[in-house]
Amino acid sequence: MATSRGPFAKRQKELARREKQKEKQARRLEAKDRPAEPGTVPDGEDPDIAGIRLGPQPPPDETLPDDVTRQDD
Repeated sequence: MATSRGPFAKRQKELARREKQKEKQARRLEAKDRPAEPGTVPDGEDPDIAGIRLGPQPPPDETLPDDVTRQDD
């Protein structure tokens, strides 16, 4: 037979949820007040395209073989 935890457990759960929401709100306010890290993007440069070069791009490191100097005979 299943037993109910009763209103006490429900109250504890609600209190824990409210406390978690308060902590999240405090973190959001702190992040909002904290200025962005200076020097991450030079002035006048779009952060979405920072570091992109014109022309063919080098392949990602994970697609390169481990030993580039090895030649298969």
